Amino acid sequence: MNKLIATIQKCSIVLCSLFIITACEDYLDKTDESIISEDEAFKNFRNFQGYTEELYHCIPDFTNAYWTNSWNWGDDEIQSTARNFHFVCKIDDGNFWGWQNEFDGWDAGWMNQPDAATDDDRFHKDLWTLGWYGIRKANLGLENMEKLIDATPEEKNLIKGQLLFFRGWFHFQFMQYFGGLPYIDMVIPSSGESMAMERLSYQACAEKAAQDFREAADLLPTDWDLTVVGKSTLGKNDLRINKIMALGYLGKNLLWAGSPLMNEESTGSPTYNADFCKRAADAFAELLQLCESGEARYSLLPFEDYHENFYTTGQNWQIPGGTEAIFRGPYYGANGSNWGTSKQYQPAPVLADGDVKFLPTANYVDYYGMANGLPIKDITQADAESGYDPEYPWKNRDPRFYNDIVFDGVKCVKGSMPDDVAQDRYANLYSGGSYRNIGTGSRTGYLLYKFIPITANKYDDGYGWGNNLNIHLPWMRLSDVYLMYAEAAAQGYGSSAGQSPGYSRTAADAINVVRDRAGVGHVAAKFLGSLDDFMGEVRRERAVELAFERHRFNDLRRWLLLIEKPYTLKTSIEFDRADDLNTEDPSLNRVVNIREEVILERHFSSKHYWLPLKNSDVNLYPEFPQNPGW
Repeated sequence: MNKLIATIQKCSIVLCSLFIITACEDYLDKTDESIISEDEAFKNFRNFQGYTEELYHCIPDFTNAYWTNSWNWGDDEIQSTARNFHFVCKIDDGNFWGWQNEFDGWDAGWMNQPDAATDDDRFHKDLWTLGWYGIRKANLGLENMEKLIDATPEEKNLIKGQLLFFRGWFHFQFMQYFGGLPYIDMVIPSSGESMAMERLSYQACAEKAAQDFREAADLLPTDWDLTVVGKSTLGKNDLRINKIMALGYLGKNLLWAGSPLMNEESTGSPTYNADFCKRAADAFAELLQLCESGEARYSLLPFEDYHENFYTTGQNWQIPGGTEAIFRGPYYGANGSNWGTSKQYQPAPVLADGDVKFLPTANYVDYYGMANGLPIKDITQADAESGYDPEYPWKNRDPRFYNDIVFDGVKCVKGSMPDDVAQDRYANLYSGGSYRNIGTGSRTGYLLYKFIPITANKYDDGYGWGNNLNIHLPWMRLSDVYLMYAEAAAQGYGSSAGQSPGYSRTAADAINVVRDRAGVGHVAAKFLGSLDDFMGEVRRERAVELAFERHRFNDLRRWLLLIEKPYTLKTSIEFDRADDLNTEDPSLNRVVNIREEVILERHFSSKHYWLPLKNSDVNLYPEFPQNPGW
């Protein structure tokens, strides 16, 4: 933990000129002096907010942290074979050390960077280094709150609320990957003296984070635009920490603490903890009531604008998220996502350049059920109840399937293309098709287009400068909150009819709100009678609605499913075209010989439920041990 302590000691109580450059200029009193005193730094809201702004620059941009970017580490995604340096490849091999920069020769990960900094370079953002730095900075600010003398009560609440939120948020991010840790809620002396801070249980750590999130929620407004302070930056406050963000992470922190993996780590019982789940449901209910009443500005985007959760195009690089994104970090550079992320989903050289491609696994695409809301039991067998037909496997599917997934026969090029490659206008994803190149194309029979427009190819140039494509995924959005509420209410109150007191929606209602937006049938009655049956639909709905948004790996871990079959398998879909291609409606194309084949099987053990800590940290003193098995 020596490097860890050194990291969190970096934030000096004396503010230097480097900080003045990197913090938000809207909230800084400029000075000709290169060093200002702590009394000057914290004396008024403008200066203190300038200090606080640097915390926003500690949030990793996992979407654009490198040229190409890996953030889906569950059974949901697999990489093409041309390269193997991304963390998902290491995880597939069982090598969870790969999150650490010492084991990442390409410096391609967003978890840990050797040159992490709070500047405006997206390549310098990481979770580990800047997270500990952010905790130190938040504690330093909280310790100096009494120096904020030239400020209104509103201004003091805004400063303290942000600092508490960030302290809780960084601890939560660490906890979910590494388990219980020391909860650092004081300024560690910068003298370098040794402090043997023992690891807490997950739930003990979560209780401390919950206190910070709860107090932050009580101090912060629902919208900075509605405050006196916020008027000076009116219309530019969307990313500033508010009550809804604090309530969202209060609920998420409590739900995670109540999940089987975390409950087992804390109590020895591999089951849900009903008390934590009830408290999580209450926090989510408070958030949802504020949004549904109109007191907070968040709402689900219409399905026709669903993509704006993840990317914008032709809007002068406007940050995505719309009314639905709750928590996002800053993005760095208007055209940043064009340098890799916008080209990591299309087959090369057929549609785009580059040799690192991320593909949706066939086993995961199976979770996208039918438009009537029923799941697909077996893709090789007809099912009269759901209406699934293996000869027409793309017909009458959940509308989110057509939004997220490119399947065989989809028109992938809209404009002109040379005659000698015209056959590639439509996705040739059948077995042996031109898109099925395991090195730089599709290994699975599908493509992922949730985060790019269909025009993102070298012919239509949808990722070109003039189209202003900006890809930037949120850390939390409103549909996620509905689904977390559904899980928490069901587990806290014991059934699909469970609900937080004072909130009108049951667990099943919350799922149906999300499905209504997409035009999908409600949860079928046969899944409502048993908690186990209902949880199957909760898990499937999270898999579909939040697909490829960085949630699956942590969901499988906290549900104690990561090391269990079939969640260790990654498959491809194999089939032959039966007739001439229907180019008007590819969902009506008939196929034969449909089947799935295993591409990869992960060989995990119980140690893989937690990431290993750095050996340089765990070898410092006995109270900070390594995670089991590592």
